[in-house]
Amino acid sequence: MPGNRASGSLRTLDVGCGIKKRPGAIGIDWNPASRADVLCNLEHFPYPFAAESFDRILAIHVIEHLSDVIGAMEEFHRLLRPGGRLRIETPHYTDFSSFCDPTHRQHLNSFSFRYFGEKHGGFGYYSTARFREISVRVKLLALWKWLGFELLVNRFPRFRRFWEHYLCYVVRGKVMEFEFEPVR
Repeated sequence: MPGNRASGSLRTLDVGCGIKKRPGAIGIDWNPASRADVLCNLEHFPYPFAAESFDRILAIHVIEHLSDVIGAMEEFHRLLRPGGRLRIETPHYTDFSSFCDPTHRQHLNSFSFRYFGEKHGGFGYYSTARFREISVRVKLLALWKWLGFELLVNRFPRFRRFWEHYLCYVVRGKVMEFEFEPVR
């Protein structure tokens, strides 16, 4: 298992944990009403942890609330150990939930993190932090899932690109799940 420690446990950081902090994780949030172990402003970097402190970072429905996605990704890169994993979940920009929450600052699609990949979408000068994409999964609204569009979008990257370019305003996305590994 990547980043496996001698004790057999993985050190996990739950960024923006809110009131649903993952069991066994260290939770950080800015809100004192949350169940965070550490209160800090998620917009200010660095977070109060040493570099390469974590085997896993969870950013579940938090990245869309941050004004600086590039800064957050760079901080996640700094905090992950080699072989560690970053999991991000966020609404797809065509989902109603992306725009109905006034605290959402980002409206992302399934290619939004390509800047951090090997080919960096041709925009490598934005950041030197690099991640290897392990998986991208898009969840669609129930009707489209039932009709098989979700299977096509997730199984075939070219179809996902076609869907993002031409179909996503009709066959709307719901949630996206990403998993990345830092590249050193």
